[in-house]
Amino acid sequence: MRLPLFPLSVVLFPGTPLPLHIFEERYRRMLADCLAGDRRFGITQPGTEQEAPDPGMVGCTAEVRVNQELPDGRSNIVVLGGERFVVTTLVDDPAPYLVATVETFDDEAGSAPAAPRVALLREAFTRYAEMMRELSDVEPRSPELPEEPLPLSFHVAAAVDVEPPIKQQLLVERSTARRVEALLVVLTAVTGGLERALTVHRRAHTNGRGHRMPPMPAGG
Repeated sequence: MRLPLFPLSVVLFPGTPLPLHIFEERYRRMLADCLAGDRRFGITQPGTEQEAPDPGMVGCTAEVRVNQELPDGRSNIVVLGGERFVVTTLVDDPAPYLVATVETFDDEAGSAPAAPRVALLREAFTRYAEMMRELSDVEPRSPELPEEPLPLSFHVAAAVDVEPPIKQQLLVERSTARRVEALLVVLTAVTGGLERALTVHRRAHTNGRGHRMPPMPAGG
């Protein structure tokens, strides 16, 4: 399959949305071409020594779901992740953006995780999400999560706040069970940091003395 490529230092996962701001002329052209066609392009990490991804790089197809054109030619778009793919070769194409042939893939058959591990991931991510909301002073609310293990693993991988190389490893993984186990390790690490941050956050809200700060006097 031939696919336009958009190298970015972000990772898109199947079934998850991603907002993007399109401003470079070549990617404005890519967006226009995609909208005139099947509305799809591929998102990959940049290559090790250049922008073009290295052969064998894993990416994810992006389908344009929302397109907001701005008066100056820029666009705000929202894409939805589709199939994962491996870059096979870059194509010599007259387009100003990169084009490659890619091979799509899915998780291996028989790699589903055990139900208790899925339940544990759901519980761990719910705790993580609630702590993130508290740290942002947002009203607590449990996240809505997919029922099936595969989309659940992609949803959690997309939502957890970790560096792109870690997310890329989660995208490359072809075993749902191994991805779930990796996410449990990641969530344990990031939740520990959140707990320490929340201790400081809660202390600040109580003025460090176990009670809420008194209101400031009028005019003060």
